[in-house]
Amino acid sequence: MKKETKIIVGVLAGAALGATIALALSSDSTSDLKSKVSDFFADLLDASKDKLAGLADKATSVVDKVKDKAAEINA
Repeated sequence: MKKETKIIVGVLAGAALGATIALALSSDSTSDLKSKVSDFFADLLDASKDKLAGLADKATSVVDKVKDKAAEINA
């Protein structure tokens, strides 16, 4: 990795750490913070499930097409 890249990565990591600490020390109560984080991860999980379901449908479609082509070749 180049020296400039390492510096940029370090700055970004420091900014992320600072933001995390600021969020933890903010005036929000602990339960509010836990609720926000929990909601964020629940939304992320839901979005991931939707994308994986779409991917599974596409994979099934491709497998069906391959089976059809194989049947045409064997016929």
